[in-house]
Amino acid sequence: MNTNFILNNESCRFSGKSCCRNSAHMLPVTDWMSDLPEAAGDSDIVEVQFKNTRKGYYHNNNHLPLEKGVKVAVESNPGHDIGEVTLTGPLVLNQMRKNRIDTTRYEIRSVYRIATEQDLQRAEEAHAKEQATMIRARQLAKSLGLEMKIGDVEYQGDGQKGIFYYIADGRVDFRQLIKVYAETFRIRIEMKQIGARQEAGRIGGTGPCGRELCCSTWMSNFRSVGTGGARLQNLSLNPQKLAGQCAKLKCCLNYEVPVYEDAVKDFPPRNTPLETADATYYLFSTDPLRGELTYSSDPRIPANLQVLSAQQAWDIINANKRGEKPLDLGGKTGVPQSPEVGYLNVVGQDDLTRFDKKRTHNNNRNNNRDARRDHNRPHSDNRNNNDSRNKQPNPNRRADGNRPH
Repeated sequence: MNTNFILNNESCRFSGKSCCRNSAHMLPVTDWMSDLPEAAGDSDIVEVQFKNTRKGYYHNNNHLPLEKGVKVAVESNPGHDIGEVTLTGPLVLNQMRKNRIDTTRYEIRSVYRIATEQDLQRAEEAHAKEQATMIRARQLAKSLGLEMKIGDVEYQGDGQKGIFYYIADGRVDFRQLIKVYAETFRIRIEMKQIGARQEAGRIGGTGPCGRELCCSTWMSNFRSVGTGGARLQNLSLNPQKLAGQCAKLKCCLNYEVPVYEDAVKDFPPRNTPLETADATYYLFSTDPLRGELTYSSDPRIPANLQVLSAQQAWDIINANKRGEKPLDLGGKTGVPQSPEVGYLNVVGQDDLTRFDKKRTHNNNRNNNRDARRDHNRPHSDNRNNNDSRNKQPNPNRRADGNRPH
């Protein structure tokens, strides 16, 4: 395998076949079977990617020598489109199953040819009009009073069709809008509704963890995210920290939920108190990964905290059911202290304005400066007295003011 780095105007890549970031496209794929001999000729379906996260699957009926990174002209309706091959071989079928594409209903079109210079130039001219088209499309939608937002516009490679991605909370009747768009832009119009998470994936960006957004790099199916996962992980319910760039709850809140669900499956119910001979204890907090529960003698505030394991809590609950009340819970007193580490910050906890200097009040600073100036300056009465005291008569000057000759 060629392991030399190749630098081009788009990115750095390992080789044209297997590197996961062969271009500036989103949702990259690593073709780890590209150099295996048994993978050759196993499937004639290739994955082609277009602008941002849009992908399609096409038949290589002409048996063209396609590999990852090759620009191709593919069949479209109408005309043709220009895209880049991102995956070949048997992994394409696995990718289709991952994306839940039903091969019996999905229309797999054909790859026409490897894109020529004329094809690439024509596609570049079409894509250059997308920004201006999007701005104009937003103005037209607003003039018609439609409650929708045009998030992105994508021109087909031959310039005959445009896909208008929009976001709307409810159902939108855009039949009149399509007529206005067709008359204004002189192309075939296709409207495609997307969600806030899909829009964030198309735009891209960097998350608070310092990595690229998951919806831009690998995530294609979006699951619903609720605050229950945050509560299960004992996270602070701060909307500013739980929300991502799409203004929705972060998708990464679901990543560790199965681990926490498995950890708390042996915990007793939260609303079950523990009875002792002298007090009743209520559940105050839990630490699923340590398997510990903290109980308080007051249901509202932390008082007389006792830290128990799940088995200890179950033993006391079973004893209470038998009518027995132990003298005490027998747990550790107080909340366990976490070991000190050099850096306590977690993802998203730093304030963006932490480097900004606090502005002092200019009025106080001006008043202090004026007070120091007045203190150092002599008073006007003393200055006049000193001037009259130090002023001596000149014996060489006559009374009329003229000097003697």
